[in-house]
Amino acid sequence: MSEADETASLLARASEARRQGRADEAAKLLESVVARQPDHPVALNSLGLARLGSGDVRGAVEMLERAAAADPKAPLIWLNLADAYQRAGDPLRGIESLDRALAIDAYMLPAMLRKAQALERLDRLAESAELYRALFAATPDTEGLPEPIRQALAHGREVVRRDSALRAAAMADPLAAVFAAFPGADFARARAYAEQRAGLRKVYQQQPTDGHFPYLPAIEYFDRRLFPWFESLEARTDAIVRDLVSLWDEGDQGFRPYIAFDPTRPVNQWAELNHSPRWSAWFLWKDGVRQDANCARCPATAAALEAVPLLDVPGKAPTVMFSILDPRTRIPPHTGSINARTTVHLPLVVPDGCGFRVGAETRAWKVGEAWAFDDTIEHEAWNDSDRPRAILILDVFNPLLTEAERAVVRVVG
Repeated sequence: MSEADETASLLARASEARRQGRADEAAKLLESVVARQPDHPVALNSLGLARLGSGDVRGAVEMLERAAAADPKAPLIWLNLADAYQRAGDPLRGIESLDRALAIDAYMLPAMLRKAQALERLDRLAESAELYRALFAATPDTEGLPEPIRQALAHGREVVRRDSALRAAAMADPLAAVFAAFPGADFARARAYAEQRAGLRKVYQQQPTDGHFPYLPAIEYFDRRLFPWFESLEARTDAIVRDLVSLWDEGDQGFRPYIAFDPTRPVNQWAELNHSPRWSAWFLWKDGVRQDANCARCPATAAALEAVPLLDVPGKAPTVMFSILDPRTRIPPHTGSINARTTVHLPLVVPDGCGFRVGAETRAWKVGEAWAFDDTIEHEAWNDSDRPRAILILDVFNPLLTEAERAVVRVVG
């Protein structure tokens, strides 16, 4: 038997002995390999772990240092050495070893996690939180991770929250002085910036599923002042509600599932609502075509729409509908098709327990109070009540587009 074969046999026997709980036998077999080949990284690493398991921390550090010197490009050895240093009461050298592992594999989750934990133990909260933030960015989906790692990441979120609160507190007084120095100024964007820098707010970007009109700012909810016709529409809320209620009372069959994918298309997050009446729509305009029969059924609503500057893209827009969300139903996070469009909601029937989020801002509908938002920013809605929620949804142009730009959109869609 060659030396390589004999070494492989000893390592295999050591592994089997360790698996069966015969730790002393496994250690002796590994020591025999090291005696033959003093720089064998696998044997040194395994022997270091064996000594660490037996409580011989100093011996573990010695073996793992030799293993790292023998194979300095093996991130797992540096990870094990970091654990040994931590057990030996030398956290700084432990962090250095974790950095060596991360220099080889910057996305090595256990190394990132242990470094964040080590920094927290050293009361270096800001550094720990920053690393946890990087961890969350690198591992957006934690469902498939082992439970101990998921628990550690949950603790990490608490670390991030503590750090964010400290950042916000440090900014509070200086910001208050700035706000006082500019009375009447619009600080909405500046406050969002301060919250983002503190780690209290995620800044969402436009993610249109179809057309992206460049250089339009990503505004979650638009300023009401950009829509001078809101008050006129809101004044007709009661009449519009009567139109809707008449449809309900008559059991109108025109309500259709809003989500209705072609069977050849993937449904992704829409599986639960696909072809489901739990989110239904009754159209007054659909894909740029006025639904004359439906408008005749709802004369007050149709008259109100005549006074609204609806989006007008031939064959595409506007779409105007009564949107009905059943009790205990949630519309999952999603984005719309094009940012040249702005979506307007006029709440009609809103029981307690309903809510709406666009980007980082969550709002509650109030009957008769319209708002406009960029639906290419991630948004979601829910009805946690025992009654249906109903709103009128309509399309208008993004108010930041010039008339010339709107003309271009009408041509290219």
